[in-house]
Amino acid sequence: MRNAVCQALVALSHRRRFAFLTGDLGFMALEPLRDAMGELFINAGVAEQNMVSVAAGMASEGLPAWIYSIAPFAYARPFEQIRNDVCSHRLNVKIVGNGGGYAYGSMGATHHALEDYGAMLCLPHMRAYVPAFGPDVAPIVDKMADSPLPGYLRLGRCEKPAGFDLPPYAGWRKIVSGSGPVIAAIGPIAGGFIGKLAAMDGKMRPALWAVTELPLEHNSPPAAFLADVKKSGALHVVEEHVAHGGLGEALSRVLALAGGIPPRFGHFHAKGYLSGRLGSQQFHRKECGIDADAVLGVIMQA
Repeated sequence: MRNAVCQALVALSHRRRFAFLTGDLGFMALEPLRDAMGELFINAGVAEQNMVSVAAGMASEGLPAWIYSIAPFAYARPFEQIRNDVCSHRLNVKIVGNGGGYAYGSMGATHHALEDYGAMLCLPHMRAYVPAFGPDVAPIVDKMADSPLPGYLRLGRCEKPAGFDLPPYAGWRKIVSGSGPVIAAIGPIAGGFIGKLAAMDGKMRPALWAVTELPLEHNSPPAAFLADVKKSGALHVVEEHVAHGGLGEALSRVLALAGGIPPRFGHFHAKGYLSGRLGSQQFHRKECGIDADAVLGVIMQA
């Protein structure tokens, strides 16, 4: 999705004036954006706190700013500056974090983003966007650019099977239809379910919904999703994020307030490092039981 965000921002730069700051990252990926933006493309160096404060200063003078780094260096290292300089003043700064969840694999916890959108959504005026597929990135970038509010964009690797046709982008989308339990997945992890579900009988197959925008106060579950949940009586949330502050907690709260929590509710989420070992993204997903095989193995036996 890094290439997709580069292309989307290049297109945006032809329509709007904004600054882009990178924390010394983007080699062999962001050069088209650098060439398109000229002096408004700034390598801020390995100084993420300063990068955020500089972006806030630009935004305070009327120049929207986008900042980019590996996810934990984009949201965790400069958290105080995001809180005090950006969000407290409701400034138009967008934060792009590359490699959400366990995407950086064996590089370890310092490079993993397991609590990012939960942490960001604790801050005032913040919106979070977690594209599930590469084609989601361009409409999300445009939507973020249209908003004057702070925003956080979590990038991952598109896992859409080749040849699969996606429905048009929306904050909630039914990706696969089925009469079985409902799966609500946020971000790229949704793509891993498509091939598995396609091979199942429609009468038993879970319905897969992709969620890409938070908080839910500004992206309410649609009537069709609620109807699917009511009909099946089972909802399972899947996310590459810790339980606290994630989609599972947010959605259960929304449903509870509406009096509509289904009889069967499951939450599959990141659990850190259960074995104390490091490995690929798929290794960590499997260890946490959030890969498609593990999730389907549980919910289809319930």
